[in-house]
Amino acid sequence: MSPAVPGTDGLARCPWALSAPDYIAYHDDEWGRPVTDDQGLYERLCLEAFQSGLSWITILRKRAAFRAAFAGFDMAKVAAYGPQDVERLLADAAIVRNRAKIEAAVANARAALELPGGLAALVWRYADPDAPVPRTTADVPASTPGSTALARELKRHGFRFVGPTTAYALMQACGLVDDHLAGCCRRGAYR
Repeated sequence: MSPAVPGTDGLARCPWALSAPDYIAYHDDEWGRPVTDDQGLYERLCLEAFQSGLSWITILRKRAAFRAAFAGFDMAKVAAYGPQDVERLLADAAIVRNRAKIEAAVANARAALELPGGLAALVWRYADPDAPVPRTTADVPASTPGSTALARELKRHGFRFVGPTTAYALMQACGLVDDHLAGCCRRGAYR
């Protein structure tokens, strides 16, 4: 139940961001910044799905390997992956080797390419700029009615590994909600 905490540089941040230098960079430069392009949203969706059951720092530290393994998250290239590509990825120790998650990344690329208007248009319909300002980490939900609705809509279009919690993490990461705590140096920075 921590409020924003000053770091060694004197800037107050969300407490989770102070546990590792990788987190500070992610928090300050990326988390909560609006991502409005299909490829960027597809990448974040994949990474959030791969994170399920793991720590986010694990995914951040493997991000370059994920980008290499998934053709820079080019949806058309990933959508063309077949069984041999899945086996190749399962043998790649630089990424998370989980068959269901790898197959979901391929299926999600295919689903994203078939969305009328694109992935960004669908996802951004669920933005919540008026979400309550969290004061402590206890005020930050794991999911919301909006993330539940987003997950349901994505699944309706054939997406996998997109439950309400993963959808909410996507919304946080991509700026659909601003869950930087009150007093955090990044609160409202991207509005």
